Amino acid sequence: MTQLPNSIEARDVAFQLHSYTDARKHEEAGPLVIDSGEGIYVQDNNGKRYIEAMAGLWSVAVGFGEKRLIDAAVRQMEKLPYYHTFTHKSHGPSVELAEKLVGMAPVPMSKAYFTNSGSEANDTAIKLIWYRSNAMGKPERKKIISRVKGYHGVTIAAASLTGLPNNHRSFDLPIEQVRHTTCPHYRTVAKPGESEAEFAKRCASDLEELILAEGPGTVAAFFAEPVMGAGGVIVPPEGYWAAIQPVLKKYDILFVADEVICGFGRTGNMFGTQTFGLEPDIMTLSKQLSSSYLPISALLVNEKVYGPVADESHKIGTWGHGYTASGHPVAAAVALENLRIIEERDLVGHVKDVSSRFIERLNAFADHPLVVETRGLGLIGAIEVAHEKHADAPGALGGRLNRELQERGLISRNMGDALAFCPPLVITEPQIDEMFDVFAGALDAVAKDLGASA
Repeated sequence: MTQLPNSIEARDVAFQLHSYTDARKHEEAGPLVIDSGEGIYVQDNNGKRYIEAMAGLWSVAVGFGEKRLIDAAVRQMEKLPYYHTFTHKSHGPSVELAEKLVGMAPVPMSKAYFTNSGSEANDTAIKLIWYRSNAMGKPERKKIISRVKGYHGVTIAAASLTGLPNNHRSFDLPIEQVRHTTCPHYRTVAKPGESEAEFAKRCASDLEELILAEGPGTVAAFFAEPVMGAGGVIVPPEGYWAAIQPVLKKYDILFVADEVICGFGRTGNMFGTQTFGLEPDIMTLSKQLSSSYLPISALLVNEKVYGPVADESHKIGTWGHGYTASGHPVAAAVALENLRIIEERDLVGHVKDVSSRFIERLNAFADHPLVVETRGLGLIGAIEVAHEKHADAPGALGGRLNRELQERGLISRNMGDALAFCPPLVITEPQIDEMFDVFAGALDAVAKDLGASA
């Protein structure tokens, strides 16, 4: 990439370290600088427009440039730009948002606690779970189980939960208390001749065998996304959750539903918990909570979790945990307005209305010579590709296709060789067609270059 001296691209390379980026490659390639956004589109600093097929990072529910969120931030900034929730202090927006979220919860919840990212929410959940075990006189009950290819964040504990190798390599992770069980991806993990129902039962059996091997009295909680996001948009097989949840109840293991991506309409219900009939003890929320206009996340905990924690904090004299920006008044005000928009415009109903077109267009690529699988639910999906010329380099074909998409004005994200689609919830059926039409052109171009007939 040619960079003019002192351009924003050159300054970016000179001064900024980027997330999920090859730092040396970035020095050569430089950044795509996004300058503005409206609806499902963003525009770079050279005036080129892109369909943002990932809603940023799975998160801009109401679309870019929503004035009601901007106005909500300004109003709150003028009234109370910052305050905290330490040592019996509070403020209106955090109280209102906590009340709103507990009231929205699809299963009974007792309290909300605010953090600033999904990673922090899951990290805090682990601390709460450990604290609770000690409060109940069970200090040995500290092990946490998550799943291979699960994604729960990048802080030390949350990254340990995440079941992806590149989140562990050279970081000395995972930490000792974390274990991983079977990924529920039927196509890649099922045994020859194994039906989906049999596979779902085996996943539950694998979980139970792990619990027994570790010792049931040492396992505190199980973390899982209703639909796995950054691990490749993996929709669990039918019967999976019906088989998993009884195992957790049998051994009195807490269930943490990571709703960071699935929450607030993504799966066609307000929460993925509703879509799959889950009964979590803790829910972690972020991303579409504020449409990521400002950083905010939350944990919802039921009384089974809250009661022992509250008792232990009384015994000690404090619950010694907190973040400077927990329940930040401006972020909370924006989240409240964002939730009002989701409800007033019935975006959950809108997702149900347009998801059939989304899934139809997604699945239409299943017969393409480069495509090995399409998978999705609601307004989240993935198309996985493969070709013999890239067989020895996992992720190379996905990266190649992702670059072609960006050249053609569509921003996706390749997770290895799976291209993800998670557009803003406000996307219309014509825009869904526009998005997949661009994908079709890019896919055919790459196929032609590889000599694969389209």
